Amino acid sequence: MFTIEQIEQAHGKVQSGADFPAYIRELAQLGVMRYETFVSDGHTKYYGPGDEKVASGTPHEPLAVAHTADMAGFNEALKSHQQGGTDFPTFLADCAKHGVEKWEVKVDEGTCTYYDKTGRVVLEESIPQAD
Repeated sequence: MFTIEQIEQAHGKVQSGADFPAYIRELAQLGVMRYETFVSDGHTKYYGPGDEKVASGTPHEPLAVAHTADMAGFNEALKSHQQGGTDFPTFLADCAKHGVEKWEVKVDEGTCTYYDKTGRVVLEESIPQAD
């Protein structure tokens, strides 16, 4: 069984989106199968085999998520983040600004799906393999 402390230790190594693939690999080694991150307050729910789950706290003050998704703006912010141009708090603020309410990572499938406030998929992408 994984703990929130183990997950936070792995997440502490992430400086930008460029570190994301290695983070996903480490979560898989811990036994995390999927997780959901909620932009409004930054908390994340992690799920493992069976009923195993843990949740993080809320690391920042609430953010207002835009009611309408701006796909072009979000894609630009995501690309910048993935290339190491922004840190995690900035990325969360960009998500809120561009109408992304949450994302779900399926570790075993290697996908990350972003959703708007209505639950509509804004973007689904494959996670690159870590070096």
